[in-house]
Amino acid sequence: MHCLHFSEVTKQYLSRFYEILDTMICGMTQAELTQSISHNFIVQMIPHHEAAIRMSQNILQYTTLVPLQNIAQNIVEMQTKSIAYMQDALKSCSDLVNTQEDLRLYQICFHQISETMFCKMQNARSTNQINANFMREMIPHHEGAIQMSGNALRYPICSELKPILEEIISSQERGVLEMRRLLCRIPA
Repeated sequence: MHCLHFSEVTKQYLSRFYEILDTMICGMTQAELTQSISHNFIVQMIPHHEAAIRMSQNILQYTTLVPLQNIAQNIVEMQTKSIAYMQDALKSCSDLVNTQEDLRLYQICFHQISETMFCKMQNARSTNQINANFMREMIPHHEGAIQMSGNALRYPICSELKPILEEIISSQERGVLEMRRLLCRIPA
């Protein structure tokens, strides 16, 4: 990050973004894992969703671009609901224990997806166009959630979790598409 070229507002925005990103990485990598893929997905996805909410609240302090305000507000609303659903499902979902081999394969893939996502977010191109910065940061975040959800759906998981994962995939695929379209129409 070449701070000398950034406005004070951009510096404030990016400082908060990196703070949220670091908290998310810590929350996801230090989550207490068990023998349940359902449990592990939930405890690692909640900090992921919490970060999206805080990142969206961060951009909402700065943007006057109405389509981006709508995207960010939708992220806050959808991911707040998703967290509540996952918290409600956590106890019963944690009871479903997976085989050692399924756990191993699931976690290898989860690790690859999350590391790629962390890297893309940490290295997203930053300019003084904060609107574009947010979308370049949030697209890999959404893509990570889509891939992590798809990975979990390949294994036996609790029935309460399946519709939550399907909703994560469909809503975040829509979000990626919206952000890509908007990113093409604004200064980068």
